[in-house]
Amino acid sequence: MGADHTRPAPSAPPGVRRILVAAVVPLVLATVVAALLLWPRDTPEPIGGAETPRHHGTVTRVTTEACPPAPEQPEGTPGTGPQRCGTVGVRVESGPAAGRQVETPVPAGPGAPTVEVGDEVILVELTDPADPSSALWNIAEHQRGASLIWLAVVFAAAIVAFGRWRGLAALAGLAASFAILLVFVLPGISAGRNPLLVAVVGAALIMFVVLYLTHGVTAQTSVAVLGTLGSLVLTGLLGTVATAATHLTGFGSEDATTLSMFRSDVDLHGLLLAGIIIGSLGVLDDVTVTQAATVTELAHANPTLSRLQLYRAATRVGRAHIASTVNTIVLAYAGASLPLLLLLTADSRPVTQILTSEFMAQEIVRSAVATLGLIAAVPLTTGLAAVVTAAGRHVAAPEAHDPAPAPAARPAPDPAETLEALASSRPGPRRTATPPHAAPGAWPESDRSTDSAW
Repeated sequence: MGADHTRPAPSAPPGVRRILVAAVVPLVLATVVAALLLWPRDTPEPIGGAETPRHHGTVTRVTTEACPPAPEQPEGTPGTGPQRCGTVGVRVESGPAAGRQVETPVPAGPGAPTVEVGDEVILVELTDPADPSSALWNIAEHQRGASLIWLAVVFAAAIVAFGRWRGLAALAGLAASFAILLVFVLPGISAGRNPLLVAVVGAALIMFVVLYLTHGVTAQTSVAVLGTLGSLVLTGLLGTVATAATHLTGFGSEDATTLSMFRSDVDLHGLLLAGIIIGSLGVLDDVTVTQAATVTELAHANPTLSRLQLYRAATRVGRAHIASTVNTIVLAYAGASLPLLLLLTADSRPVTQILTSEFMAQEIVRSAVATLGLIAAVPLTTGLAAVVTAAGRHVAAPEAHDPAPAPAARPAPDPAETLEALASSRPGPRRTATPPHAAPGAWPESDRSTDSAW
């Protein structure tokens, strides 16, 4: 793995660094204290009975046969598609029945896996309470562990090969993000804490760890941190106002409704706001880091630029970034909610009623609030970066009383060159004469065009 060839950002003046430390350190301490206060201590036990035994198996035989005639269904009932009937022979690979050959019915129904000989599957063993010696086996799904591991290896190798040490730090930041989500955010919400408060504190923890770990402890990173935190707070406020104005309850999805059946103490409205905060964080990081880096590079390329000039130039870059990122946000939500969007064509209600319903209005609010927070991040981060980058920099202006340099004395004309020029001006075919004593590259050049460049 080669060295990182990225050029480090120039260090800020000591006074600016002290101001940034005084602004960032209290925020870090406040986030840590809030995380300790909200830390889940009494996580509720999962609801449900004994877990159904699941074992690995390999398909050795698939026997299909004609399905029995289906009963008549009322007109207008959605079809279930073609059915497969028969039996599947599977060799059990784990558990007490390892090495045993079992027979299962061909998986059927919506979402049932399609199996072939050689497929690795997950078996579910169902025991009859009246007769524990008899067991019924069913295929639940395919084994995906090996495929996911290979995909993760390729993913990590590509990031490290391209980003080198910076890519390795990005992977560490990604692991830290998942750790905070799995250890703090999800258990905290499950324990009955305020979902919005837990999401804001968790997002702040992720932001501090990931940004400083990936981009280093620099003034440029601190500016991105402050811009991201300010935009997150604004996103939370906008989300609160928007969900209250549209009277969203958080019951806009089947997952939320199912969760309310198992955990009636979870605030689904707060959970909706928490999802907006967590979903906005990744895009906000991208925009704020880009704007801070843009200002730094512009100042390095042209040290004479003022704060206002830096702000205007970097804002133009931010506008182009926002124009593409807004489309990214909307398409990301659309891709995640594609089955939901298909209801626009399958539902017989008018489009206006569908768009104003709970499940569709929830997605519109998500996209709109995330975009507004993203737009606010550009001027906020760019302004902070311009102030920090230009602080302590003194550009020496040219002295007004400096005398203009005297023009160079023209050399005395050579009589031979004068006679040659006069001879070339006589009527007749025009020719171009090159002075015999002209320096190499001097005008006129035989291969140089006199046309004005664009």
